[in-house]
Amino acid sequence: MTVINVPTAARAAAPQSSRRLFGGGGFSVWLSTDADDIVAAQRLRYDVFTSEPGFSEAIGDSATRLDADRFDEFCEHLLVRDEQTGDLVGCARLLAPLRAIAAGGWYSGGEFALEHLAPIESQTVEMGRAAVARGQRNGSVTALMWAAVLAYVEESGNAYLMGCVSVPLSYPGTVRGSALRGIRDELRQKYAAQWPAAPHGGSVIDGVGIDEIDPPARLVIPPLMRGYLRLGARVCGDPAIDPVFDCGDFLTVLASNDADSRYRQRLTETVRRLSEQA
Repeated sequence: MTVINVPTAARAAAPQSSRRLFGGGGFSVWLSTDADDIVAAQRLRYDVFTSEPGFSEAIGDSATRLDADRFDEFCEHLLVRDEQTGDLVGCARLLAPLRAIAAGGWYSGGEFALEHLAPIESQTVEMGRAAVARGQRNGSVTALMWAAVLAYVEESGNAYLMGCVSVPLSYPGTVRGSALRGIRDELRQKYAAQWPAAPHGGSVIDGVGIDEIDPPARLVIPPLMRGYLRLGARVCGDPAIDPVFDCGDFLTVLASNDADSRYRQRLTETVRRLSEQA
């Protein structure tokens, strides 16, 4: 990807906006580049990520209670709000191709070698930092988010959705890295993408390669990964190890044309039902 250096002053002067996309079931979905909305998303991410079992306590800034990085200012932020309270209950950030150029590349490029994705990078939206508040993971918020993400990809004239899906290295009752190994094996066998992307540092956990760790007796696929796979996403290879989040990140790519029609129809029906409740 060609890198365009964008002066700080020019980035700061970029227009900020927030617009409502749709809503239903007591929730509304927004797309925003507003600074206050970004901070709210960073706060929700911190609260969600630091409360998840298995993830590192080093996530984010404990003083500000924000999960933030340099990509936030370049992204458009998808927000789901409780219309009664105004509380933010779900968020994800979206990095379209031109915004990725301005940012100097994809977030995923810091973890993976992406040269094999070059043929599709000009049509790819990267999704990251997805978070849903505890107590709101009953399906409605997740369905609204997925519907909004797919609509964003299509309406922006793009064809692919890329993102990293995280799996904690530590699970209660299992050897560290065991769940990651088991998930890797399952994904490699059934969901391999045509665009391989090797992690820069390999898949090494505490000095031990992932192939040297035994898989667990019982395999559990995390909910976000299940969502990607149900839609038809494919996985680009072995996971990158993220020492800050203490997790393994799998790079996934979903071709919009290949998205599972039955799952998309269920999303559409869910959004329609929720809209009728508004």
